[in-house]
Amino acid sequence: MNFTHTEDRRMLADTLDRYLADQYPIDTRHAIVASGRGHSPTHWQTLAELGTLAALFDETHGGYGGTGFDLAVVFEALGRGLVIEPVLHSAVLAGSALAHAGNADQLALLGRIMDGSLIATLSHEEPTSHYALQRVGTQARREGDHYVIDGHKAVVGHADQAGLLIVSARTDGALDDADGLSLFLVEAGTPGLSLQAYNNIDGTRAAEVQLSAVRVPATALLGAEGRALATLEHAIGRGVLALCAESLGAMEVVKQQTIEYLQTRKQFGKVIGSFQALQHRMASLLIEIEQARSAVINAAGALDADRLSRERALSAAKYSIGRIGTLVAEECIQLHGGIGMTWELPMPHYAKRLVMINHQLGDDDHHLARFIALGSSH
Repeated sequence: MNFTHTEDRRMLADTLDRYLADQYPIDTRHAIVASGRGHSPTHWQTLAELGTLAALFDETHGGYGGTGFDLAVVFEALGRGLVIEPVLHSAVLAGSALAHAGNADQLALLGRIMDGSLIATLSHEEPTSHYALQRVGTQARREGDHYVIDGHKAVVGHADQAGLLIVSARTDGALDDADGLSLFLVEAGTPGLSLQAYNNIDGTRAAEVQLSAVRVPATALLGAEGRALATLEHAIGRGVLALCAESLGAMEVVKQQTIEYLQTRKQFGKVIGSFQALQHRMASLLIEIEQARSAVINAAGALDADRLSRERALSAAKYSIGRIGTLVAEECIQLHGGIGMTWELPMPHYAKRLVMINHQLGDDDHHLARFIALGSSH
């Protein structure tokens, strides 16, 4: 397999890196977080115009990429820039679900997602789901030409800014059944839909979503009734890869910042990077980060493989990224000393994002258990 990036991918990565370095410094990010919106409409539109969102879709859906390596290149750049715009939730999670299961009318929404005029989000996780895709308690029942949905969704990314929510609900079966899950397109402002929005610890935006007798037309059903698990696995698998690549980009930045600090900070008349104990700790981190890079490359290469190979590679990568990302966050802050915890330094903001990524779409414990379970079922 050829792991060399195409010229288009390299150009996109270079363009994104330059734009984010010039226009998205840490102070700009702080201002966006403080605004309470969770994203900047100006930067969001620029990312769309640069082709960032279209690169996450294949040509059949109007994009120009869509492969695992396209996702990896885009999200590694977003990780380096510590970007909090809703690329993951709108273009990857919601967009992938639409692309996988949508009919002609529903697929028409992808153009608006790619040009940034529509923010969508996948409203799937629940307070008691514990990352299990099939554990859905939200109920949807058919009433004539409509479905009525009742339930509670947790930590739904950018839900308060989304014009469209893709909601998972059980139309049949028990809580943990693989069959009986369905997806519905629910427009923002639909009666019975209420949100409680908040900032996560890393500054990203999320909301608790309550659905109380939410009525949607039968045409809002995405894909076949009761057969949504495959679509969820497809969309969330792509989201896992995106998160892994984002974490890798963030790790690279904090690694470089830490190396520069060790080469300039003096103690006892010497730069602290000359102390052997600190050199050993930094060398260990460099090896771990390279291991993380290998896991991301492996997952990106397996994204279009058979289901078992794909899911094992994704869980292996997410486990590695969760463990290594947390280690990098903790070690780099410790190597900085007390200054590593100050608000003014970008370091703690990267560290919080690295820790948060571990808990999104399954933490390291979940994916280690899942990797083992997938192996035993082979």
